[in-house]
Amino acid sequence: MAQVFLSLGSNIDRAKHIRAGLDALAKAFGDLNVSTVFESEAVGFEGENFYNLVVGMHTDLPVGQLASRLREIEDANGRVRGGAKFSARTLDIDILTYDDLAGEFDGVKLPRGEIVKNAFVLQPLAELVPARRHPLTGETFAEMWEHYDKDKQKLWPVHFSWP
Repeated sequence: MAQVFLSLGSNIDRAKHIRAGLDALAKAFGDLNVSTVFESEAVGFEGENFYNLVVGMHTDLPVGQLASRLREIEDANGRVRGGAKFSARTLDIDILTYDDLAGEFDGVKLPRGEIVKNAFVLQPLAELVPARRHPLTGETFAEMWEHYDKDKQKLWPVHFSWP
């Protein structure tokens, strides 16, 4: 079984959609390792703040089938597709890493580029698996977070309980 890390985000009825996403992931994949939930300002557009977190899990689905299953979960939570790339979201679930794969698999580029760009991805990932290494850079996620320019994006932990 592959070890997978996912990024979840929502800025529309945030708590409801994050909980529903976690419930659906747990039902489909079993035990989840869940980071702290962080609130951050919208990136790339003016909008409500997001809740973001990282989830670790195991799956025997290949990358493409996993991506399809994640889209189904997003759609079940009212995700609207076809709009602007940077826009409000009920639920956004992205594959960050799938084992140590690097490259494009079934149309999914791995590892996801947002790991090195966005604090709302890197900080919860570094919290969850600090010693795990980025498949391309070889740095641990803790090292990457330590070197990240923390003035670039503001985020803060929020009280969130699940289940």
